[in-house]
Amino acid sequence: MTSRREILKYGAFSGISYLLPNIILAQSEPLIRRAIPSTGEFIPIIGLGSSANFSSMARAEEFDTVRSVMSALIDNGGTVFDTAPSYAAGASEEVAGQVVNELNAVDKVFWATKVNVQPRGSSSPVNPQDARAQIERSFNAIGKNPIDLIQVHNLADVPTQLGILKDIKSEGRVKYIGVTTTASRRYQEAVDIMKNQEIDFIGIDYAIDDRDAADYLIPAAADYGVAVMVYLPFGRSRLWSRVRGQSVPDWGKEFQANTWAQFFLKYIAANPAVTVITPSTSKPVNMLDNLGAGRGVLPDQSTLRRMEEVIDNLPSA
Repeated sequence: MTSRREILKYGAFSGISYLLPNIILAQSEPLIRRAIPSTGEFIPIIGLGSSANFSSMARAEEFDTVRSVMSALIDNGGTVFDTAPSYAAGASEEVAGQVVNELNAVDKVFWATKVNVQPRGSSSPVNPQDARAQIERSFNAIGKNPIDLIQVHNLADVPTQLGILKDIKSEGRVKYIGVTTTASRRYQEAVDIMKNQEIDFIGIDYAIDDRDAADYLIPAAADYGVAVMVYLPFGRSRLWSRVRGQSVPDWGKEFQANTWAQFFLKYIAANPAVTVITPSTSKPVNMLDNLGAGRGVLPDQSTLRRMEEVIDNLPSA
């Protein structure tokens, strides 16, 4: 069980003493792990994303803070780290790679990155050489071969870039491949890819107030045996704005949701077709809080409806 002293080693957390009992309690059970359908490999359901605030500190080369966040993930049962060459103009991938290599923890991290070359014109294909060059930069930044997962970011020229990923996978340089989209208008395109292409993962947006993916896309992934990586579980900052000044319902304790982060993340984790959730943060204490959502009891169907009502009755951000 994580102690107050062990939590405080991740940084100077002034003003967060009210969170410590909930975080300590949340560390007392093992992280829930879900299987990647294509292989059966299990990974922890809560990981770390590197967009937003994480990217900002990486861009500023705040190595100590990045080290604290990555240590909080690795030391407390997490493994999945999602990044992309486009986050902070490559700084997210490079700084995290440097820090994890310094920690001698490269093999402890499930590295998920993306290929993100955009076509030069609206109807032009991606230059394959540009895509391959970007992938090689990711290998150099991360320092791991094979990389665990590379996905085609935002469905950009899937025929070209997914074809390259298939080649790299056949060479044994990447374990898993996939595609991502956070645009509901492209969900059908994503479903068609899952149906017609051999992919292992799909990366999508999903939150308690952004539930479109649960109606069609996530069930389709389950049908086609594709792992689901969830982005934007807090709606970027939208959900935090909506609950500002509100207390977590007391009945959240019934499924061990003691903070809003745990409330939001446990809602998503309760979907059995979700493989991993990757909230972004720049604070180690928030990393620990997020990991707490991947432990213990998950809400049942009636509780999920009750949770939705709580959020739906709040003003929009």
